[in-house]
Amino acid sequence: MMIDTESKAPESDTAESDSTPPEIEDESTNNDESMSEDESKSDDERRSKKSGRRQFSVSLRSLVITAVIVVLVGAIATLTWLYVGAQHKVTEQARQSENKAHAEKVAIDYAVEAAAMNYQDMDGWKVRLVKGTSPELKEKLTKAAQQMEQILVPLQWNSTARPLAAKVRSVAGGTYVVDSFVSVLTKTMQAPEPLQSTATYSVTIDSSKDWQITDVGGVGEALAGK
Repeated sequence: MMIDTESKAPESDTAESDSTPPEIEDESTNNDESMSEDESKSDDERRSKKSGRRQFSVSLRSLVITAVIVVLVGAIATLTWLYVGAQHKVTEQARQSENKAHAEKVAIDYAVEAAAMNYQDMDGWKVRLVKGTSPELKEKLTKAAQQMEQILVPLQWNSTARPLAAKVRSVAGGTYVVDSFVSVLTKTMQAPEPLQSTATYSVTIDSSKDWQITDVGGVGEALAGK
């Protein structure tokens, strides 16, 4: 019986020694898995931080680009507005200058025609006297011409005229008042030698009525004579 007990003891020691290594291996494996999980988390965090920095950088760049575009658009809009305003001003000034020049031409042409009279062709002068006038003024001038004819024909009046100058005196809306100056050479039965004088006309022109002459100041007295 003694022999059997001693022989069994080593077997127990062997069993215990066989069971120990697996426990050590399990702890090592768990530690490796924990380290792997920590490293993975650290990598994820680093990636997340880098991604956040990139997003912030992209957002800031987009904001700067947007701000630059807004400034450029505003500058372009301002320059366009200034250009259009300046162009409109230049156009308006050119239009006013053209209108004044046209009014002065209408007035001086009329003054020359009205100042040139020949007692042998009073009908032709009457036509020229009312040319380009409004209906109301035409009626007034026709009556005045009939009265003047009774004076000019007996005197054998003959006068020629040439333009000197015309200047717009005032503008009200589309109405222009123009002072016209005409040099006149006049011969009559009593003064066969030509007499030079300067006649003045105040001509009112309405541009809204196709540049009709609506009023005419009478022929002024001679400002200078020879």
